[in-house]
Amino acid sequence: MDYQKWIDIGVEFGSSYGLKVIGAIVLWIVGSWGIKKISRVMSKAMSKYGYDLSLQKFLINLIKWSLKVLLIVVILGNLGVETTSFAALLAACGLAIGLALQGSLSNFAGGVLLMIFKPYKIGDLIEAQGEMGVVKEIKIFTTKLNTSDNKEIIIPNGVLSNGNITNYSSEKYRRVDIVMGVSYDADIKHTKDVLLKVITDNNKVLKDPEPTVKVRELADSSVNFNVRPWVLNEDYWTVYSETLERCKLALDEAGIEIPYPHQVQIRKKE
Repeated sequence: MDYQKWIDIGVEFGSSYGLKVIGAIVLWIVGSWGIKKISRVMSKAMSKYGYDLSLQKFLINLIKWSLKVLLIVVILGNLGVETTSFAALLAACGLAIGLALQGSLSNFAGGVLLMIFKPYKIGDLIEAQGEMGVVKEIKIFTTKLNTSDNKEIIIPNGVLSNGNITNYSSEKYRRVDIVMGVSYDADIKHTKDVLLKVITDNNKVLKDPEPTVKVRELADSSVNFNVRPWVLNEDYWTVYSETLERCKLALDEAGIEIPYPHQVQIRKKE
C-alpha cells in the first residue's frame, strides 16, 4: 500500500479544509452560546412584562430553532457548501406548509397577538363576534367563554384579533344606563327628583362620578329620562335590577304614571 500517497492526500485535505472545519466548530460553539444567551434574555424580558407562560415557551423555542437553522446555513456556507438551493428549499417548504395550514396559522397568529397585547384576561366579561361571556381560557388557537346561562363558547383567535372586542371588566367603574318613561301629564322637575333620590339612596351607587337624571327625549307617548348611576364593576347587574325595581315603586308611590300600550276594541253594530 502506498502510504505516502494517503499521507499526501491527508495533508492536502487538511491544508484545504482543516481551517474551515476548525472555523465551523468554533462558529458552532460561539453561535450556540449566543443563542442560549439570547433565549435567556428573551425569557427574562417576557417574564418582566407578564407574558403567558405557554406563549413564553413557544416563542423562545421558535426563536431558538430559527437561529439554529440560520447558524447551520452560515456554517455550511463557510465550508463551501452551496446554500442557495438549500434556502430555496426551506422557503418552498414554508410556503407549502403556510398554504396548507392557512386557517390554523391565522388563528395561531391571532392567539400570539392576543397574548402579547392582552385586550382581555381570564375572568374578564367580554363581548365579541356576537357572543358575550366571561373568559374561561385563552389558548394559542382559540378562546373559551362562559355565558351567563353557563354555556361554553369557543371562538377562533384569528377572528377575535381582527374584530371588535368590548371588555366590560377592564375599568374599575361602570355606568348603569336605564331609560324611564313617564306620562306627559307628569311634572318634569318632580319626576327628576324622585328618580334621583332612588339612585342616590342606594349605597352601592358612587358619589363620584356623580349620578345623573336627565330628559332623554319627548317620545310619542312618554317623556323619557336617562337614569345614570355609576357603580363598581362587580355591582353593575345588582344595581341595574335594583334601580329598575325601585324606580317603578317610587313613581307609583308619587302618583306618576308610566305609560304603556293600550288596545281598544271597536265593535260595529250590525
